[in-house]
Amino acid sequence: MVSLKFFSLASSLCSSPSKTVKSSHSFFYSLDFELKKLGGCTKLTRNVNLEKLKNSYLFPEISRRELEHVAKYPNVRLISLGTGDTTEPIPKKITTDMSNFAHALSTVEGYRGYGLEQGDEALRKAIANTFYGHLHVKSNEVFVSDGAQSDISRLQVLLGSGVTIAVQDPTFPAYIDSSVIIGQTGYFHEATKKYQNVVYMPCGPTNSFFPDLAVTPRTDVIFFCSPNNPTGYVASKKQLHQLVDFAKTNGSIIIFDSAYAAFIEDGSPRSIYEIPGAREVAIEISSFSKFAGFTGVRLGWTIIPDELLYSNGFPIINDFHRIVTTSFNGASNIAQAGGLACLSSVGLKEIGSVINYYKENRKILMETLVSLGLTVYGGVNAPYLWVHFKGSKSWDVFAEILENTHIITVPGSGFGPGGEEYLRISGFGRRDDIVEASKRLQSFFTTRTKHFPLFSSPSNNN
Repeated sequence: MVSLKFFSLASSLCSSPSKTVKSSHSFFYSLDFELKKLGGCTKLTRNVNLEKLKNSYLFPEISRRELEHVAKYPNVRLISLGTGDTTEPIPKKITTDMSNFAHALSTVEGYRGYGLEQGDEALRKAIANTFYGHLHVKSNEVFVSDGAQSDISRLQVLLGSGVTIAVQDPTFPAYIDSSVIIGQTGYFHEATKKYQNVVYMPCGPTNSFFPDLAVTPRTDVIFFCSPNNPTGYVASKKQLHQLVDFAKTNGSIIIFDSAYAAFIEDGSPRSIYEIPGAREVAIEISSFSKFAGFTGVRLGWTIIPDELLYSNGFPIINDFHRIVTTSFNGASNIAQAGGLACLSSVGLKEIGSVINYYKENRKILMETLVSLGLTVYGGVNAPYLWVHFKGSKSWDVFAEILENTHIITVPGSGFGPGGEEYLRISGFGRRDDIVEASKRLQSFFTTRTKHFPLFSSPSNNN
């Protein structure tokens, strides 16, 4: 009935160009669009799964608001502590190797065309040895890609529309949005801020940011990120044991996102495969983006163990191989040359210095925010601070901080209903921006404006 209403609305638009329309139905509350110079409609109906998406993807929406702010205040110095983009130059050893490879492409001897869709064999071996050498991950189980987010979508194609999913709440929005697009969910409900047919596993201060598995229903797939984006919480070995046991008991698959593993400092697991039995129930995705500053270079990987099987005993790795070789021609060979350089002894040392730079950034921000009486989580094993504004709407806090300090953050509600009342603040940034942002935040919050009357006691539970 909802779809009929929408298509009736769309049909009327075809005969009435240049209209601005808002759907009154809660399912389509975000379908605000303008049809300009409309010539005529085709007979193709819109993909119903795309209709389910409640609004634009979180980070483009933040970028849109950022552009509006810049247009309003063209002369201010805008500081972004939001999208988590890296800012420091890629170490010279790595860019030199990439440059040499690129220059070699102009020679007969150095030219390379298509490579293996699964990735360069030398890089696959280097990933297996560097990150999983003691965990028995084999190079044939490593699939090199153009980034973890792309792999999330490819894994959704692997899983198909018929599976049930569970996610941490709050969670990285790509897990849910890709699930909506592939057809695994029902519609979004404004009252609950949740999609139908998705199990939201609350992860907050009251349960140490780890889901209560005793009350979590069985699903086919569990998306789990550690260190978590956005909360910055890293799961302990004991907790991951519980998660693996839960998946084995229920016959579920864990999609484990370890993109921020390089920031772990306290000895917590950096890979799900540190847990016995995980090879039978888990796929791991990771990335060079935050580890090596490759947000623009684009390089990542996925691990699918040989032991991971469907209910009929068929190896899941075989299907993923088929999907990759069908939908992907392989990561850029220049980017892969950079990946190999990252995993050299010199490259790892230089990357470590950059990671330490970001760790110092988050320390500066942490000290500032805690000194103001705010409750701050994360900021120890991850580059993100998860800041609580009790009784406030996260988009309101985002807007107020942007208007008064010219600082971009990320509203917690963009990561799910469990993120309401929170902001995610990123430690990625130039040092002078981090110092300046700290000064602005301190000046702003010491006024204790009417928008933030309630300040929690300072703490850090990660």
